[in-house]
Amino acid sequence: MEQENKVRYSDEELEEFKEIILKKIEIAKRDYQQLMDALMNKGDNGVDDTMPTYKVLEEGSMTQTKEELTTMAARQQRFIQGLQAALVRIENKTYGICRVTGKLIPKERLRAVPHATLSIEAKQMQNAQKR
Repeated sequence: MEQENKVRYSDEELEEFKEIILKKIEIAKRDYQQLMDALMNKGDNGVDDTMPTYKVLEEGSMTQTKEELTTMAARQQRFIQGLQAALVRIENKTYGICRVTGKLIPKERLRAVPHATLSIEAKQMQNAQKR
């Protein structure tokens, strides 16, 4: 396989990954904004005032929902930061290089997880150490 001998991805390949990442950032930021709007109760059209059934919801379930939204928003923010860090690695031409093995991470993995910094091999080693 040609990838085995390569030290880094070509500028053309990096440009392809950059486009994928920029699209994912755009979607992730939109999703994050929707989560934040939900947390701030924006866009609920005042349903709380007009629908007595919503008033019946227990305070506990509303608190749980806010906690879940907060957790999801934090996770989304970390995802965006990971994607932005990947853009920096593209600019530095270090994108796609496993930080443990130093080998190229396969394109298939990077297309699925564009912010990956570990190859599957390194990820498995890391998971084995945690056990």
